[in-house]
Amino acid sequence: MFRVLLNLIWLILAGVELAVGYVIGGLVMMITIVGIPFGLQAFKLAGFTLWPFGRAVVPTDGGFFTSVGNVVWLILIGWWLAAAHFVFGILLCLTLIGIPMGVASFRMAGLALWPFGRKVVERSALSALPEGSVTVDRP
Repeated sequence: MFRVLLNLIWLILAGVELAVGYVIGGLVMMITIVGIPFGLQAFKLAGFTLWPFGRAVVPTDGGFFTSVGNVVWLILIGWWLAAAHFVFGILLCLTLIGIPMGVASFRMAGLALWPFGRKVVERSALSALPEGSVTVDRP
């Protein structure tokens, strides 16, 4: 119940705005055929950004494309998405009730910088969090 409450407050205060940033970035990236994987990743992260509590981002096996994709992502879209997460994190931390959501925004900033080689899963589906996982709520 507490996660639902946090998700609803998050959705109103930061989730929609950040998700719109991911969607806009994804649409811009999908203009070219080469950018389609980047756009799909942005849409996946937009969904996570809308409703993050109770979900985790776990590492997957990545290869050469993962590293190259992360560098291209960082240069083209990652830096300004991470900056948006930092701005929202600071604003959310100004209130007592916003501190957990501000911390969540700071944690998601790293994901915004380097997203390839990770996938979003429900926390309830995991018996334990793998090393290198990103979660916005406590493990």
